Amino acid sequence: MTSTPLFPEGPTDTREAIMAATYRALCEHGYANLTIDRIGREFAKSKSLLYHHYDGKDDLLLDFLEFLLERFEATVPLADADGAAERLERLFDHLLSPAPAADREEFMHAMIELRAQAAHDAAYRAQFTRTDDLFRDRTAAIVRQGVEQGTFRDVDPEQVASFLHATLDGAMLERVTTDDFDAAALRAELDVYVESRLLPAEA
Repeated sequence: MTSTPLFPEGPTDTREAIMAATYRALCEHGYANLTIDRIGREFAKSKSLLYHHYDGKDDLLLDFLEFLLERFEATVPLADADGAAERLERLFDHLLSPAPAADREEFMHAMIELRAQAAHDAAYRAQFTRTDDLFRDRTAAIVRQGVEQGTFRDVDPEQVASFLHATLDGAMLERVTTDDFDAAALRAELDVYVESRLLPAEA
């Protein structure tokens, strides 16, 4: 099962073209070596447009994070899943792919670099807080659906969502910053969690 790419049919307007250029430049150079000039090299229109819309690199990157927030739901293949349990399965598969595509691997590295800015920059912190809140809300909605439909036990959706978010966020950090991340082992343990914590006990 594959996810919908961020730019499935190419940019549809100037902002999306800028976001696509930022995505490519971020994947190639990472945060530390990213400059407006390098983003401009990936942008088909005049580089002056970047300065017209943004005051600098961080202003642009904050809008890029907002763009990702807007696209989050479309990039994870959940809409056509059959029930809450399958929606969680697809979410885990998407976030814990054993061998993600090269550009997605590079992008995860860049996102960790961006998140590090939140340690000392209030604007980045606010944006990542919104992103994390959205992820937890979406996950809680899946769990709540399962509880209401009798697929899951009567658990606290927000509490489960917080646990899953912390686990998956930690997984991305470990994948990016270590050499021995085991996606399969973590994926298997999440299956055990779902079976023992969420699915009803067999009669």
